[in-house]
Order: sequence, then structure tokens, then C-alpha cells
Amino acid sequence: MLFTPTVIKNLLKKPVTRKYPYEVREPFPNFRGELVIDIDQCIFCGMCVRKCPCQCIEVDKEAGTWACDLHECISCGYCRDHCPTKCLSMKDTHRKPLLEKTTWIEQGTPPKPKKKVEAPKAETKVEAKKEKPEVEKKAAPQKGGKK
Repeated sequence: MLFTPTVIKNLLKKPVTRKYPYEVREPFPNFRGELVIDIDQCIFCGMCVRKCPCQCIEVDKEAGTWACDLHECISCGYCRDHCPTKCLSMKDTHRKPLLEKTTWIEQGTPPKPKKKVEAPKAETKVEAKKEKPEVEKKAAPQKGGKK
């Protein structure tokens, strides 16, 4: 028999697979799992919306809401990489399976707009002429003219 050595070898070794629910493997380094947001640090700039390739994120700056459609998210991590405040991160675990389509909505407070400080305006030549009183030039008497 040709398969006898292979069969005997496999019977004497440990199984290659794990018993999943009871033995869980540690995630690999740089594993992209479930998306997490710290809504208190979010400035609602919309950079995650612009960088998301599947367009699953929506940001409303006026209302202060951040929403993600979990069934469309592909866990690529582009939103996390381009976030200026680093409020987006990814866990090292998978999201639990869902039976119906859900949208994850977070409510926060958008930052108040900063007041613009106006610098004093520099005088232009036109304004400078208006402010100075104009001096009338008197005509000089002509030589050899009629008297």
C-alpha cells in the first residue's frame, strides 16, 4: 500500500487545527479588526469620509454625529491612518456577526469655531490722500503778460 506510511504518520502526530471556541489564536501584529472611535477627540473634519474607499462613513459637523455602516466597512484602516486627531483606532479582535444591517452612530460635540482676530488695516495711498488736507496751488504770475 502506498498510503500506509502517510496514514500512520498522521495518526501519531498532533492535529494541525485548533479547537476554535476553546483555543483562540493570538492576533498577528498590525491586525486590523473592529473600528473604534473616541468621539470626544473628534473634530468632525470629514477626512475619514474623504479617504474611505467604500464610503461607509458619514460625518455631520453641525449636528455633531459620526456614523459608520458596519456592513460596508472593509476594515482597511485608511480612515484611521488619515485622521488628524488620531481619534480612530482598530481593535485586535473581529466584530461579532450581525443578523441585520446596522449603522453605528456616535453623538459628540463639535468644536466651536475660533474667532478670527482682525489685523489692523494698513493705510492705502487712496485713504492717506483723503485724510491729509489738500493744499491749493496758486498759479504763478506769468512774465510778459497783459496787465
